[in-house]
Amino acid sequence: MSRIVFFSIPAHGHTNPTLPVIAELVDRGHTVWYYSFLAFKEKIESHGAKFIPCDEFLPPISQEELDRKAGKDFAALIEMVVDTTIALDEKVCAELKEFQPDCIVSDSLCFWGKLFAKKLGIPYICSTTTFAFNRHTAKLMKRSIKEMASMIIGMPRINKKLELLRSQGYEVENFISIIQNDNETNTIVYTTKKFQPMAETFSGKYAFVGPSIQKTSDASKERNSRRLVYISLGTVLNQNKDFYQNCMKAFADSDFDVLMSVGEKTEIDSLGPIPDHFTVQNRVDQTAILQKADVFITHCGMNSVNESLYYGVPMVLFPLHSEQRAVANRVAELGAGVKLKGMKPKHLAKAVEDVLANGTYLENARILSKDFRNAGGAIEATNRILANIDSKTG
Repeated sequence: MSRIVFFSIPAHGHTNPTLPVIAELVDRGHTVWYYSFLAFKEKIESHGAKFIPCDEFLPPISQEELDRKAGKDFAALIEMVVDTTIALDEKVCAELKEFQPDCIVSDSLCFWGKLFAKKLGIPYICSTTTFAFNRHTAKLMKRSIKEMASMIIGMPRINKKLELLRSQGYEVENFISIIQNDNETNTIVYTTKKFQPMAETFSGKYAFVGPSIQKTSDASKERNSRRLVYISLGTVLNQNKDFYQNCMKAFADSDFDVLMSVGEKTEIDSLGPIPDHFTVQNRVDQTAILQKADVFITHCGMNSVNESLYYGVPMVLFPLHSEQRAVANRVAELGAGVKLKGMKPKHLAKAVEDVLANGTYLENARILSKDFRNAGGAIEATNRILANIDSKTG
């Protein structure tokens, strides 16, 4: 049996798709170690992997500061990644030399997993929970002027950190070589070729396995005659009191039910009077809700969009940064949702009205749902991991 090590960043959207994969590997008799963070300990252990915490090795940064920088200050994130790599170096290298894993599966943004694999000569598989990224798809990001300025200003800081990596024995050509895989890197992408922009520019080393969805009970039987609009801004940048209040104003007199998930840090009482047909919660079981929803107003995180399309739910798209804008653009291109023209109540009401009134959005979401379900998901990801190991040891 094989020994497999996973690495991920402290983010639900990057961890959740790997959980059914580690469960499948364990069910097949393989040993899995998972380097992650305490917030995910229970989830990871419940799926049968050995959990190894990395929290104490993260640079000192408050959750508020991390939330603010996520997706906005690229240089700051690179600095955090390099500092984490250096901090983890002695511990992880010693443990992996003893464990002798057959491969490392590391999240595409968990650069320290990739760096450890290269330093120790362990076969590496990239786990991509966003779109696959190369020089062609990079053009789709369409970063804002503010984001571009932040990246340019931050380049000296990035280069300084790269020099630090080199001094610690890590072979790093440049900043691009860390964040971008070439066509020779074995990569698992949790979407399909149909949804991935410019899929033809990626080699056969890229396995587009579709979403890896945590299965819940089938909630479709619970539908009632009133349509359901589900609203969520994800698990990170979700403190947006104005947006939530605008949603309540937009749909105060609607004839459908609204379920709004506002994040654990939002005080529901601070939102003011809540209409009777609204349910507002800090946290929900999103996959269960999407089995009943008719429209999803979303921030366009890849995980949320994957889950929405997996269950054939059309969307109203409200991206918050460049990566999410790329996802939103792809959904709109494939006709499974509409982009908000603004966040005023009139814009929200018009977008939802358009999606509900035009059956084409639902039809296209269902076409993508079929494509997603046929791609293989966690089982296909597991097959690819084991095939890559066999090719190295055979």
